[in-house]
Amino acid sequence: MSKLWGGRFTKETNKLVEELTASIGFDQKLAEEDIEGSLAHVKMLSEQGIISEDDGEKITAGLKSVKKKLLAGELEYSVADEDIHMNIEKFLIEEIGPLGGKLHTGRSRNDQVATDMHLYLKKHTKETIALIESVQGAIVEQAEAHIDTMIPGYTHLQRAQPVSFAHHILAYFWMLERDKQRFIDSLERVDLLPLGAGAMAGTTFPIDRERVAEILGFQDVYPNSMDAVSDRDFILEYLSAASVMMMHISRLSEELVIWSSEEFSFVELDDSFCTGSSIMPQKKNPDVPELLRAKTGRVYGNLMSLLTVLKGLPLAYNKDMQEDKEGMFDTVETVMGSLNMLAPMIETMTVKSDAMRAAVNEDYSNATDIADYLVNKGMPFREAHSVIGRVVLYAIGKKKYLLQLELDEYKSFSELFEEDIFGVLAPENVVAARNSEGGTAPKQVVKQLSLAKEKLKV
Repeated sequence: MSKLWGGRFTKETNKLVEELTASIGFDQKLAEEDIEGSLAHVKMLSEQGIISEDDGEKITAGLKSVKKKLLAGELEYSVADEDIHMNIEKFLIEEIGPLGGKLHTGRSRNDQVATDMHLYLKKHTKETIALIESVQGAIVEQAEAHIDTMIPGYTHLQRAQPVSFAHHILAYFWMLERDKQRFIDSLERVDLLPLGAGAMAGTTFPIDRERVAEILGFQDVYPNSMDAVSDRDFILEYLSAASVMMMHISRLSEELVIWSSEEFSFVELDDSFCTGSSIMPQKKNPDVPELLRAKTGRVYGNLMSLLTVLKGLPLAYNKDMQEDKEGMFDTVETVMGSLNMLAPMIETMTVKSDAMRAAVNEDYSNATDIADYLVNKGMPFREAHSVIGRVVLYAIGKKKYLLQLELDEYKSFSELFEEDIFGVLAPENVVAARNSEGGTAPKQVVKQLSLAKEKLKV
């Protein structure tokens, strides 16, 4: 039999079965991690006397030669060899002969693939964290430039209260900060070594798992061999954290799409992040935030797919787990691509301060401050709320905004109104009055920015 595992079989594998069960089409992405894990494994085998020092050196040299060819793009993978592990082992045997078969001593593809994925996800989780910080940095830059820029704040997509644009966009900084912390926390579960668990029960060879963990930079090893080969929680955690983060990115993208429309015209995205229409020459389409919004769905799908794969599996390893990789790869690539795109798009975005200010001037979002004004003069809040509701209704009927009403018009609703009401209603004062911790007042925004920079250590 041509298969490395073929000794027990009397027939060649059906070609359709080969195509169905082979994973080399996608798990070749783990080639570097597979070689990295094998180099650590063979070093341990040699140190433990399980293989001779000479054999260890020859296998190590062979693996390094295979890696050199990998990096040069010279390896041609075979579906007949099923997966990345068997392909690498075949390449090794081609390099150094039958001696290459000793590499698999004391391990199984079950603990080997788990190790590869831990190595892969550990690396990419750290890269994801760094990319999140690049987006946070872009947000901080825009916020610093627009502490005094006012924008209507919305609830129910209706104008609610004016806020600092810096305050608004910094909300996304804190969403991303929570995302970053979730990824950081997940590293604790990623940073465990499965290698040495064997197929599911360990091995009879006197291996040293802690030594392999040390060589590969893992903080610890799985204490249970069956859990080691069947655990995919670490992938689920990445997919889950990625799903929450993509939801946040989608919310920001939605705002960018809305803000860049002519109806709002609050921001203009740089031309390099937009596209045109094949038929309407005047169009400037915010395709990038639209696609970021859409890509959230594929990340959700990858999470649900793996949850569904795992939900009914008995211990320990099952072939179903082969379906864990494509969604993981796709999510990592989607997340990193999205973050790479988002940072420069925010950095180059033009904030139309005048348009934002005009919008603040032309609404009733300062109505709450009139209620607070009356409360400070002794009127119960519920009564004040009712009075201001009638004032707003009156102003709408007169096609006026609150700052355009005369004092006698205010006094027709309550004698508590005085000339100072117009200072209270000025948008700058409305924003500045929200000076509670975490509020939109400039003093609080400056304090918030300082905290944000501390989180980024800038």
